[in-house]
Amino acid sequence: MGKKTAFRWYFGGLASVVATCVTHPLDLIKVHLQTQHRANIGFTGTAMRVISFSGFMALYNGLSASLCRQLTYSVTRFAIYHSMRDHVIHNQKQHLYFYQKVYMAALGGVVGGFLGSPAEMVNVRMQNDMKIPVHLRRNYSHVLNGMTRIIQEEGFLTLFSGAPLASGRGALMTVAQGLCATLLCQPLDVLKTRMMNTQDYDGTFPAAIRLIPHTILTFVFLEQLRLNYGISVKSDLGQD
Repeated sequence: MGKKTAFRWYFGGLASVVATCVTHPLDLIKVHLQTQHRANIGFTGTAMRVISFSGFMALYNGLSASLCRQLTYSVTRFAIYHSMRDHVIHNQKQHLYFYQKVYMAALGGVVGGFLGSPAEMVNVRMQNDMKIPVHLRRNYSHVLNGMTRIIQEEGFLTLFSGAPLASGRGALMTVAQGLCATLLCQPLDVLKTRMMNTQDYDGTFPAAIRLIPHTILTFVFLEQLRLNYGISVKSDLGQD
């Protein structure tokens, strides 16, 4: 009988929020690279253009929407996975089989992707606003303002126009977090953002420059939360 420290259900979302605060500029540059037309100025050129046109803090445009997305998407997917995993382990006194992990991760990703899609739509639009003509800019002040205006101007269902693709991407992302997730999710990521922003883009590299560091930081913060603030339990089984 040994002791272990278990995750609390909200640790995954909290870790993702902290990681997002660090990687949000990369996410904004990713959106700009993926929505650029013809000209291919690259990562550094895109960052410098954003800063020169709108100032350094423009790299954090859409941060409120990005954090809101993590509080819906990541909290949900991590909570579902860990809750289901702990239920099976504690009740059946056995390790999870691979197919069980895949099923739980996919379910968490589907639900989280759906719930996070409204905030993701606002995030994409806020990040890309500076690229369009002034008279066409939406100028959302924050995520709640963006959601409210979308409902008033375009209808409630518009918030979920990319939800099916976001759910599929969320499932793949949760099952295969990391570099593999970049390759698996890129086709759905392209279609999802195109539906949300009605812009064209492509390329795996823009997704990778944000996803890889965000994934690494999320699990670093998640492990620190578990070690310092986790629930102490006794179990004969190691943690999956």
